[in-house]
Amino acid sequence: MSEPDRPKAGRSRRDPRLDVFRGLALVMIYVNHVPGTVYENFTSRNFGLSDAAEAFVLMSGVAAGLAYSPAFRQSPYWPGVAKVWGRAWTLYLVHMLTTLWALAIAAAAALWFGAMSRLYVNEMQMLFEQPLAFLIGLPLLTHQLGYINILPMYAVLLMAAPAMLWLAPRRPWLLMALSVLFWALTGLNEWNLPNYPNHGGWFFNPLAWQVIFVVGLITGTMMREGRRFIPIRRGLQWLAGVILLLGLAWAWVTPLRDAFNHAMWLASEAGAPRFLTMTDKTYVTWPRLLHILALGYLLSSLGWVRGAAASKAASPIAMLGRHALPVFALGSLLSLVGQAIKSIAPASFALDTAIIFGGLFLQYALAWARDRYGLKGRE
Repeated sequence: MSEPDRPKAGRSRRDPRLDVFRGLALVMIYVNHVPGTVYENFTSRNFGLSDAAEAFVLMSGVAAGLAYSPAFRQSPYWPGVAKVWGRAWTLYLVHMLTTLWALAIAAAAALWFGAMSRLYVNEMQMLFEQPLAFLIGLPLLTHQLGYINILPMYAVLLMAAPAMLWLAPRRPWLLMALSVLFWALTGLNEWNLPNYPNHGGWFFNPLAWQVIFVVGLITGTMMREGRRFIPIRRGLQWLAGVILLLGLAWAWVTPLRDAFNHAMWLASEAGAPRFLTMTDKTYVTWPRLLHILALGYLLSSLGWVRGAAASKAASPIAMLGRHALPVFALGSLLSLVGQAIKSIAPASFALDTAIIFGGLFLQYALAWARDRYGLKGRE
């Protein structure tokens, strides 16, 4: 491991890369959540097989390992468990608040601007089709509205995190092996949590997404000790780079993408499990998983990345990352406002620019206010 990546004893454990990349993920999530703008063509999902959601969950795992792992190194463990579960409860409350506001935004668009279509998108139509089941499903998290459905997955992962945090410093590779095994079994058997009153399961399936979270959690736990989970090796850097180049080619070279998809289809026709023949987000199938792990490894192993993340130019993005939860919640609601506006107003580049940069400015203003008045970011 190179010295720039090794935290010194007594030094702050906050890694500038974590805040910057989490901030970048928040920006891209917001842009992607306002479909149809020109700016969505420039987010990470256009350059590989994973997107900002995988990056955000990976970094959330790193943050959890950094923040909570010390409490699980020796007994008593209950204070650490209470802290982690308290965070999960906070996520639940934020999710319920954003859900309520999402319904209000759709109702306002319909009532005041005649955009009745907003009541029948993003899974809101269930309010009219099965109102009682809808009202049961929302607090139980079995019914989640589109574009604000990632926090329930994160909350479930945090509920399971104490066991992971106990095992991570003692047997990291055992935890990793168990996580990969459970991820594979989930994909092969298509396990998921219930989606009442709809059929199917959660879009962000925590039984599958846990593998990304666990990689991050072990990484953060070992960072707290001044170590790396996966050592820096030139060969691994080259391998990660090749994987990322193949992902870029898949996204931009149509014949290559068609050939890859055809090979996956042939494997499916030959009887291979769907889990192995799709680039599915719900089950984080292997192309998406391989891509985000390669991206995370390469960026974390390049010394100049830390310097760039610590620079003054990156500080506005880092500020967003330090206050990830409130910024994410505000950005989620602003994206729904942006969707509503685009359904009402004539499409134009000026409108797209106002929605995207206006929304990002409000998110930055929130992060700045929290920094200014001492409301420090958590985890």
